[in-house]
Amino acid sequence: MLRITSAPRKDWTRLAESLGFKFHTIGGEAYWDETAYYQFTMNQVEQDIEDPTAEIHQMCLHLVDKAVNSEHLMERLRIPRFFWDYVRDSWLRRDSHLYGRMDFSYDGQSPAKFYEYNADTPTSLYESAFFQWLWLEQMVEEKKLPPDIDQFNIIQEMLIEALVLLKKQKMAGEPLYFSCSQDSEEDYGTVEYFRDCAVQAGLGTQFIYTENIGISPEGQFTDLEDRTIPGMFKLYPWEFMFEEAFGSYLPGSDTLFFEPPWKAILSNKAILPLLWQEFKGHPNLLPCYFEDEKPGDDLGSHYVKKPVFSREGANIAVMDDGKTTVTVDGPYVDSGYVLQKYQPLPVFAGNHTLIGSWVIADRPAGIGMREDSSVITRDSSRFVPHVIRE
Repeated sequence: MLRITSAPRKDWTRLAESLGFKFHTIGGEAYWDETAYYQFTMNQVEQDIEDPTAEIHQMCLHLVDKAVNSEHLMERLRIPRFFWDYVRDSWLRRDSHLYGRMDFSYDGQSPAKFYEYNADTPTSLYESAFFQWLWLEQMVEEKKLPPDIDQFNIIQEMLIEALVLLKKQKMAGEPLYFSCSQDSEEDYGTVEYFRDCAVQAGLGTQFIYTENIGISPEGQFTDLEDRTIPGMFKLYPWEFMFEEAFGSYLPGSDTLFFEPPWKAILSNKAILPLLWQEFKGHPNLLPCYFEDEKPGDDLGSHYVKKPVFSREGANIAVMDDGKTTVTVDGPYVDSGYVLQKYQPLPVFAGNHTLIGSWVIADRPAGIGMREDSSVITRDSSRFVPHVIRE
């Protein structure tokens, strides 16, 4: 695993803008960064990233099956009691799911260590699936990279394949709505990319902001023209959905949601100590405990304190001998915490590097690389492309 400096493509920012990648710069700082790329061997990708991703995904599904049949675990996962049957029924129906992203620390030599699983509302999809592949193609065309170079990236192909299956099995000619909040350009870009994949899969599509979703007198979700919403891809977390004014209508609604309600179990960090309880000692897992339980000696005094509900590094703190050494502000202050053994990210040229490993349906599909000067990866952390080369 190497970090290799590289000359950016000419006029790539203009290209990004023309393709709708308008969040390539965040707060005046580069988000997409092609001044370097990461290089892996095929064995590193297949054995050290792809295989653990597939295995941990199956471990997580095992825990979903266990959790929906346990009131104790549902309480641990902080899913409101009102929605327990809703989540359980979704799992028992095997409601289709589309995507998720696992985050790993990996240095190219030691086993990849699993940080967490955003299985409900992961972002960085567009840049992982499309823009870094376009970068690779153009770098080869410009002879800046050899023609036999590759990338672990079949995200878009697998996503379209999953959406084709969804169209055949579930939607029956009905439109699939796409939704996100009004205040995030990155979320909108992710949703629009997903929507474009759905169009390529032959689905009819509509868009609606989450704030504009209505409820009919019959308790069904509706759009601005009072049409019932048959299916919706929502880039809006289930824990937020449960708290919304329309939340009480979810169990009685006929809307097919993506990600499905059972993903509420995998999208919060309470799954991390449950994984450690169930698969303690697994080479890709880190010791992890609930804040209110006595941790094992394997946690040590250097650990990370993570809110049960948190995204993009918000409200995460690195603790050492009872003192906070690094922390990130955010809104997630009332969901309880888990304590995970501190596993530092590898550092390349002064950059702390995280691997996001994508799961489409139930299969590993590709990776995206994030860099930051901080040990905590945030929403503004740079995205850097990667290649496979022997």
